[in-house]
Amino acid sequence: MTPPRRRSERGVPAFPRRDLLKLGGVTLVAAVFGQPPRGRPVAAQTARQGGTLTIRAWDPPHFDPMLTTSFKTYIPYTFTHSRLLKHRAGPSVRPGTFPIEGDLAESWTQPSETTYVFKLRKGVRWHPKPPVNGRELTAEDVRYSVERFRTVRGNANASRLAPVAKVEALDRHTVRFTLKAPFAWFPDMIASPMALPIIARECVRKFGDLKKPEAVVGTGPWMLERYDPGARLVMVRNPHYFVPGLPSIDRVELVVDEDPAARLAAFAQGKYDLGVEFPGSIDRADWEPVRKKRPNLRSLEFPSNIMSHISMRTDRPPFTDARVRRAMSLAINRQRMIEATYEGAGVLNPPVPAALREWSIPIDQLGESGRYYAYDPAEARRLLAQAGHASGFSTTLDFTTYGSTVLVDQMQQILKDLKNVGIEVRLNQKEYEAYFATTFYGKYEGIAYGPQTPFLEPDSFLYGQYYPGQPKNQSRVNDPALSGMLARQRRIPDVVRRRELIYEIQRYLASQQYYLQMPASLYVAVWDPALKNFGPNLGYDYGGRLTAAWLDR
Repeated sequence: MTPPRRRSERGVPAFPRRDLLKLGGVTLVAAVFGQPPRGRPVAAQTARQGGTLTIRAWDPPHFDPMLTTSFKTYIPYTFTHSRLLKHRAGPSVRPGTFPIEGDLAESWTQPSETTYVFKLRKGVRWHPKPPVNGRELTAEDVRYSVERFRTVRGNANASRLAPVAKVEALDRHTVRFTLKAPFAWFPDMIASPMALPIIARECVRKFGDLKKPEAVVGTGPWMLERYDPGARLVMVRNPHYFVPGLPSIDRVELVVDEDPAARLAAFAQGKYDLGVEFPGSIDRADWEPVRKKRPNLRSLEFPSNIMSHISMRTDRPPFTDARVRRAMSLAINRQRMIEATYEGAGVLNPPVPAALREWSIPIDQLGESGRYYAYDPAEARRLLAQAGHASGFSTTLDFTTYGSTVLVDQMQQILKDLKNVGIEVRLNQKEYEAYFATTFYGKYEGIAYGPQTPFLEPDSFLYGQYYPGQPKNQSRVNDPALSGMLARQRRIPDVVRRRELIYEIQRYLASQQYYLQMPASLYVAVWDPALKNFGPNLGYDYGGRLTAAWLDR
């Protein structure tokens, strides 16, 4: 998963605060999504071939995407590997939306509610590197990749393809998926860069897994030429990429740069072509000083889908009582959190992050349940007394810093706000590895606070976090009425009807407060004006967003 943003500590001037943060930032969301990129307008141009693009990146823990949930592995794979489907990219795609198109799949059909058939492009070849050596990709490669994803021990994301009953290679270029039940989100799942890269069996056979850089052999637009741990990953153009003329950029250098001050200075001097923070953005406090040095930079603002929340053991008192959960939500001053940790520019999140603009219900449409996102400590105390806790109660909070000062500041505010209504919270701070192995998967005693995986569709935020038995159901939610709605939305093929039910689910969840959603920041995505035909968006798909881009310099 992706860590929360680290707030600047260098004392540079803050970006001017917005005065549009009324009603939980609803008006701000509309303004941000409607904002065109900053910079000079660009006339229609013909794509140029060549050039080197330089991006700030991270050292991956290893290179096997099915044995980690780290964005540090997923991002390089978006350059080197293909998927059956992918998200359309480019300046015409609005951030927070993810239209689906074919990648390895030339076309696909859905003969029944539980069957999908994909016709693969012919002539797609693996990178001309051992042990695969440029052979043609076949349907058997797809079948093998799906089976490994579903069955390899240690894949924390295996549940994303749990609805698949079987996958078959019908012939050399045809793949059929049979699902256990109707699952309307299936195309979204296989298009996700955190789900299903198509891998080569030969690499697993030779190396035992895909952890070594030598095992990074795909069919994607670039090839991994070199990996220098602690320094850089170098990608070079795949001359046999299956889309004629693409990619246009010959070389991409992903520079490992973990020093915030150093990478900001390097960006200001023009070393990097994209913003140095995920996903190609810059910290808001740094934007004005950098823009003075690089006045022609292009930019676009949009909400982050990295949503932190408070989870709690709803299977144990006092959190079995909805009045207690509502009181806790009312006790937290989310607007103050936006001002203090996001430079005054952020949005409130309902159960589906506001960043997913097609699926997140606006706060002002939550009805009566919307009041639980307001700050009202007096009402919080009244509800606690009504629930039999007039003198409050005590609990523990599991927490890890993720290396983020923002997260630490938010945690400290949460402790103070809860104490203000009589809830004494003892901090149980853990190392990241211990937190991820236990708390992140619901193994804790009282409450917990931390960021969630930035999914690109609502089902993972809803079914994945609220349905009984799901690995990321951190609050141990077991609500039959809710479970029925969560299962039903998965079966609705019509997008309009599915959205109506997802809005209804979010209204219900707002009333129950099984998790307490915290605000999200606004990304300030920035890129060099020489980078043409590029559009920023959420998520890990750096390679997908750059495949059709080119450099004009």
